[in-house]
Amino acid sequence: MNEKIYKTMSITGAGNIALGVVAIVSGVACGVLAIISGARILKCKADIIF
Repeated sequence: MNEKIYKTMSITGAGNIALGVVAIVSGVACGVLAIISGARILKCKADIIF
């Protein structure tokens, strides 16, 4: 019984670490894309007419 609990906990821990890594990577990617988009808008702000 203790082995089954240990195995379940290790699988759950590994899954949580994997989800954390995915969340960090996607957050960084979204941040980089936002910075690039903002830089392009600032670069072309003289051409924007409302």
